[in-house]
Amino acid sequence: MEWISLILAGCCEVLGVLMMNFYKKKKNKQVFLFIILSFGMSFFFLSYAMRTLPMGITYAIWTGIGGVGATLIGIILYGEHAGLKRLSFMSLIIISIIGLKILV
Repeated sequence: MEWISLILAGCCEVLGVLMMNFYKKKKNKQVFLFIILSFGMSFFFLSYAMRTLPMGITYAIWTGIGGVGATLIGIILYGEHAGLKRLSFMSLIIISIIGLKILV
């Protein structure tokens, strides 16, 4: 269950970053509240996962999911450049996350 919580924490972090980009374009209370809710849920799920998983591994996986997720959102939704080097390094992050899962 803690691994599912950790994945949810990373997804909520990505959602929070996406909402921050929306807020940059359209400043309103609903988007701002959704940012707070997204990051709040991210921290909630992260703290639940950290009850049983080691802190270093939990944080590394959480930031990895957030980094790769935000980059993919930028590529898919905002047309950011998806060069071979960028995709290669993102795949290294994903491989590292899988490796950490195998170790724990």
